Amino acid sequence: MSTSPQTIEKDSGLLDRLSATFWRRPKLLLAIMLAPPLLWLGVIYIGSLFALLAQSFFSLDDFTGQVKYELTLRTYGELFRQSNIDIIIRTVTMAALVTIASAIVAFPIAYYAARYAKGRWKALFYLGAMLPLWSSYLVKIYAWKMILAKEGIISWAFDKVGLLWVLESYLALPVVGGTSLSISYTGTFLVFVYVWLPYMILPVQAALERVPGNVIEASYDLGGSPNQTFRHVIFPLALPGIIAGSIFTFSLTLGDYIIPGIIGSSRLFIGQAVYTQQGTAGNIPLAAAFSVVPIIIMAIYLWAAKKKGAFDAL
Repeated sequence: MSTSPQTIEKDSGLLDRLSATFWRRPKLLLAIMLAPPLLWLGVIYIGSLFALLAQSFFSLDDFTGQVKYELTLRTYGELFRQSNIDIIIRTVTMAALVTIASAIVAFPIAYYAARYAKGRWKALFYLGAMLPLWSSYLVKIYAWKMILAKEGIISWAFDKVGLLWVLESYLALPVVGGTSLSISYTGTFLVFVYVWLPYMILPVQAALERVPGNVIEASYDLGGSPNQTFRHVIFPLALPGIIAGSIFTFSLTLGDYIIPGIIGSSRLFIGQAVYTQQGTAGNIPLAAAFSVVPIIIMAIYLWAAKKKGAFDAL
């Protein structure tokens, strides 16, 4: 079946007119290209958030166990029970400690990669930073559970050097200890730092790459000691990268429920509370209210991070 010359000319003319229209109105082309992803984002992501927010303004009938679809702040009032306050404080404290520890560990690694690693060594740095992200999330957690277990390699190493009593004394401490590292807040903390560390290293390294070498040399020429150069030159310029990395480590720790469920004590974090209230207890309004807590915390955190210019280092 052949196409007539008139049909070809008609199609060509239509394409030419469309091309000319898009050339004269580039914003129209941009709107057409962005419409599908924005529609997906608006319906699936933002729409689900609004649905979640709406659920939090309902309550659970204590007698029937059914959701009462009447607007109320009663569910938010339940968040102020001491047990729920403890969950929120526990989660935010862990997220803050993981963020601080990740920044301390990531900074020297990122500084070396930015200032000294060249060519093949820089490629190895990126490979080493990204490699942990390529393996399964659950495999890493269960591997750490075996490492931190009472019969794991850490206990074995302490025993071999005659320092098992030090580990046992530490585990005997109230809050941070437990029957083993795999059943303690210390174990939860170590796994959180390991899993989220790459998300801190890369933004810090990107920020340090932007620090001009002649600025550091000028600090030394003006008599600045290494400590003064770090405090007054390097650290302030790298701070946006640290804050950018902290957005990832803080938010990911804040909402994670798998790591505390596999490694750590039986005390709940926010993610576990949401899972428990939605799945086991069937209290969807309270689960929704718990979900709003990290959203509010991260909204405040992102506003403060933007003020510090953290998004420039993302």
